[in-house]
Amino acid sequence: MNLLKTIIVDDELIGTQRLKRLLEPYQLFDIVAEASNGKEGFDLIEEMHPDVIFLDIEMPIMNGFEMLKSLRYKPKVVFTTAFDQYAIQAFEENSIDYLLKPIEKERLDLTVKKLQSSAPFAPDMLAIQELIDAMRPKKELKTLTVRLGDKIMLIKLDDISYIEAEDKYVFLHVAEGASHLTDFTMAYLEEKLPEQFVRIHRSFIINSDHIKEIRKSFNGSLVFMLNDKDLSRLNSSRSYSANLRERFGI
Repeated sequence: MNLLKTIIVDDELIGTQRLKRLLEPYQLFDIVAEASNGKEGFDLIEEMHPDVIFLDIEMPIMNGFEMLKSLRYKPKVVFTTAFDQYAIQAFEENSIDYLLKPIEKERLDLTVKKLQSSAPFAPDMLAIQELIDAMRPKKELKTLTVRLGDKIMLIKLDDISYIEAEDKYVFLHVAEGASHLTDFTMAYLEEKLPEQFVRIHRSFIINSDHIKEIRKSFNGSLVFMLNDKDLSRLNSSRSYSANLRERFGI
């Protein structure tokens, strides 16, 4: 296979040197030039017509996207970037791939396979969706809704001492002693609640901020003593105990 004429455009010397070391074993890339900013990269690409460029995005004078929009000659593009909002735009610019810094050899292997393939490049839609999901602002859950007759109440998460599943029903137990039936499932709550809520049993999720004491039980499970009005005692199941011991350093 003919070597790919390659230009690296990156304002970080350490990043360029690392990428060159990673590319060398493939014996596929003929690195003909390096540029430390978008303007230098533009001039070199228009002059040398490389097969592929490895392109950083945040650079002085002209960033990677500005440089690409100005180019008349269009090489294959592999973006090298920190994980941020630029990843999605990289796909929109018809790049063959993007590499997140610090670049890892295992990930670079996949990029090289794409470059070696003669098939037209098709963006990995699953990867794009994962990036979109990761960059989408996450709404912080602060309350849960419960129905009381024809009214809807908002229960603050801080007020909940634990959540209990009983048959097909799920109850929110608040520290003051009241219990409220909710329409949420345990699976949904386990996924959406913030990290202070811990699943200790198939039937229980506790608010760790309300733990008063943890005791070891004879069968390997744990007993959680809560500081709510009822001084609730909840036993973990053995299947959750290993993770709970690790979390609470027991």
